[in-house]
Amino acid sequence: MIETLTLSRPRYRRTLIALAGLAALVLAGWLGGQVAERWALADLRRTATAALGLHVAALRAEMQTQSSLPLALAADPEIARVVEPAPDPALVAGVNGRLAQIAEATGAAVIYVIGADGVTVAASNAGAEKSFVGRDYAFRPYFKQAMAAGAGSQFALGTVSGRPGYYLARRLPRSAGVVVVKIEFDGIEAAWRAGRESVFVTDSRGIVLVASEPGWRFQALRGIDEAERRRIRAALEFGGAPLSPLPLFPLEGLRETSFDLVRVGGTATPAWPALMRDAAIPGTDWRLHTLTPIAAAVQREVAQGRVIALLATGLAWGGLATLIGRRRRIRARLAEAAARREELEARVAERTRALSEANRQLLAEMEERRRAEAERERLGRELAQAGRLAALGQFAASMAHEINQPLAAIRSYADNTAILVSRGRVEDAAENVSAIGRLTERIGTLTRQLKGFARRASGRREPVALAEIVRGSLEVVGARAVEAGIPLATPELPPGLAVLGDGPRLEQVVVNLLQNALDAVSGRAAPSVTLSVEVTDGRVAVEVADNGPGIPDTVRAQVFDPFFTTKSEGLGLGLAISRGIVEEGGGTLGLRSGPEGTIFRMELARADAPTDARAGSLETT
Repeated sequence: MIETLTLSRPRYRRTLIALAGLAALVLAGWLGGQVAERWALADLRRTATAALGLHVAALRAEMQTQSSLPLALAADPEIARVVEPAPDPALVAGVNGRLAQIAEATGAAVIYVIGADGVTVAASNAGAEKSFVGRDYAFRPYFKQAMAAGAGSQFALGTVSGRPGYYLARRLPRSAGVVVVKIEFDGIEAAWRAGRESVFVTDSRGIVLVASEPGWRFQALRGIDEAERRRIRAALEFGGAPLSPLPLFPLEGLRETSFDLVRVGGTATPAWPALMRDAAIPGTDWRLHTLTPIAAAVQREVAQGRVIALLATGLAWGGLATLIGRRRRIRARLAEAAARREELEARVAERTRALSEANRQLLAEMEERRRAEAERERLGRELAQAGRLAALGQFAASMAHEINQPLAAIRSYADNTAILVSRGRVEDAAENVSAIGRLTERIGTLTRQLKGFARRASGRREPVALAEIVRGSLEVVGARAVEAGIPLATPELPPGLAVLGDGPRLEQVVVNLLQNALDAVSGRAAPSVTLSVEVTDGRVAVEVADNGPGIPDTVRAQVFDPFFTTKSEGLGLGLAISRGIVEEGGGTLGLRSGPEGTIFRMELARADAPTDARAGSLETT
C-alpha cells in the first residue's frame, strides 16, 4: 500500500502542474486582452481627437472664405440702386448677371438682394425655373437680424430650392434692404463620406445641420420639446422634418465603460460600435462630432494582446517546467554523488537566472518594438494629412488676401475713367486704362507666385530698380489715399538705386505696408503717411511711417504671426507673408511703434542697377 502511494505521487504532481499551467494560460489570455483593449481605445481616442481638429479647421476655413462676400456686395452702389423704387430694368438685369458671375466664381449656392419690405428684387438665379426674384423672405430670421443689427446668419432649408444651406446677410446703406449669400456644404459632406469616420455638425439645440450621412440631417442629439418644434415649423427652418432622435445608444459589452463609446444604428440597419468625439466650431454656436468605428481595431488589438500574453506565459511556463525537471534530475544525481551537490546546485541557479533575464529582455524588446512601429506609422499618417490641409488652407487664404488690393485699385481707376470720359478728358482716361492693364497683369503675377508659394517654391533673387517697386505700389494705393484725403509723402530716389530680390513680390510687401498705414490713420484729425528710403553701404532700408495710434505692447510681438489681426475683417496673413518674402530675399522686416505712430522698416541687400532700370524721382502726393 505504501509502495503504491509512493509511485503515484509524481503522477499527482505532474497533474497539478498541468492544471496550474492551463489556468495560467487562461488568466494570461484574459489579462492580455483586457490590457490590449484599453490600449486600443486610448490610441483611437488620440487619433480621433487629431482628426476632429482637422475637420473643424477645414469647415471653418470653408465658412470664412464666404464670410466677407456679403460685406463687399453691400458696399456696391449698383446693388444699392436696385432696391430703390422703380429701378431701371436694364440695371436690374445687369445686377442679376453680375451676381450670377460672382456666385459661380466664389462657389456660393445663390446670391440675392432683398428690399426693405422683404421681397427679393435681384438674384443670381433670376433666369432659373425656381428663381428667388419676387419671393417674400421677411419672415426669415437672418433678414430680421440684418435689418436690425446690420448682419445676420441662419442655417435653414430653402423654401424654394428645398436644399439646406447657411445664409449670410448684410444690410445695405440707409437700411434700404439686405444682400444675402447662401452657402451649401455638399463638397464638405462628400469629403467626409470619403473618410473612415462619420461626421456631423449640430447647432445649439442639438439638431444635425451638416452630415456625412444624408439620412441624419435634421435629426437631433436630444429631444426637442413641442414648443420649440412649433417655433421651428413656424419659421420654416427645416421644412417638415420630424426632428427625430439620432440612432445613437450607450455601448454595452466592452470592459471599459465611457461616455464617448456609443452604438450607432437602429432596428432597421446593423448596429456598429463607435468612439464619439466633439468640439466647438469657433465663431459659431455649432459643434462638430465624429464617430470612429472601433470594432475592427479593438478586436485586432485584443487578439494580438492575447496571442502575445499566451506566448509569453507559455515560454515562462515551459521554462519553469524545464527547470523543475532539471532540478528533479539533479536531485537524483545528488543522491548518487553527494560530494558534487553544492557545485551542481550553484551551476543550476546561475543558469536559471541567465535564462530568466534573457526571457524578460526578449519580451521587453518585442513589446517596445511593436509600440514604436505603431506610433511611427500613426504619426506619419497624421503629419502627411496635416501638411496637405495646411498647404491647401495657406494657398486659399493667401490668394484671397493678396488679390484684394489690386482689385480695389482697379475699381477706383475704373470709376475715375468713367468720370474722365464723360468730361471729355480722353488722354487721362487712356492713362487710367493703361494702369488697369498693368494691375491686371499684376494679378496674374500674384496668382503664379501664390501657386509657387503653396508648393513651397522659392522666389527669384535678382537686381530690381527700387523706383519701379515704389511706383508700382503707389499705383495700387495712391487712388485710395487721394480719395480718403490722406497725404502720402514719397522720397526722391537716387538714379540707378536697385535692391536684390523678386520685384513683384517686394512690390506686394510695400503695398501691404502702405495699406496698413492708411488703415491706421483712417479717421485721425490730421492723417499722414510717409515712405522714406535710407541708403548705406551694401544695404537699402525702406520705411513706411504713419501717425496712427500705434500698436499696443501686449500684441506687438504677435503682429507677424499667421492669422493674427486686430482688424475685424482681416485674415491676419499680410505681415506674415510679407516677412517671408523679405527674408527669402535675404532681408529683414521689423517695426517700431509708440503713441506718435508706427514705423515698419524693410532692409534689403543693395544691388547693381539692372540694365533696363528706369530710376527717377517720385512726386509727393
